[in-house]
Amino acid sequence: MKKLLITAAALVSATPALAASGPFFSLGNTDFVVLIAFLIFVGILIYAGVPGLLGRLLDKRAVAIKAELDEARALREEAKSILASYERKQKEVIEQSDRIVASARDEARAAADKARADLAISIERRLKAAEEQIALAEQTAVRQVRERAVAVAIAAAGDLLAKNSTEDWAAASIEDAIAQVDARLH
Repeated sequence: MKKLLITAAALVSATPALAASGPFFSLGNTDFVVLIAFLIFVGILIYAGVPGLLGRLLDKRAVAIKAELDEARALREEAKSILASYERKQKEVIEQSDRIVASARDEARAAADKARADLAISIERRLKAAEEQIALAEQTAVRQVRERAVAVAIAAAGDLLAKNSTEDWAAASIEDAIAQVDARLH
């Protein structure tokens, strides 16, 4: 209240009211009348409790602002904790993806090694089968050559016997064969 009166006195003294014509403290001086009306207006405002009302409104506003600031701080802390949580999750996901990639590499290497081993075994089996087929074909060819040689030899012997045989020699040969068969059977 004292501050208000001091402020009003300072305003009055700083105005050109003192420069008006005639005595200042007279109702004929408009500046004096305006000053009195202003002081009455300020008095009515003070009597009506406007400064207290303004103070309460400002206090309510200050409380509301403080509540908003507290809420903002709480939201900021919550946001920080959520950010930290997501950063931890991101690190975990990165670590997990690294582990998955490493595991996939190891599995790919193992699969490649197994494929190489399987291929080597398959090649070895095929080579063995091919060698067996070659050996079988060789045996078959040798047998066929022998059979053919025997057939040629028998034919040649038959031709030779037919050309060189006489009746006496054929009879002696037959008797000799019968004797050999008889000796073997008994």
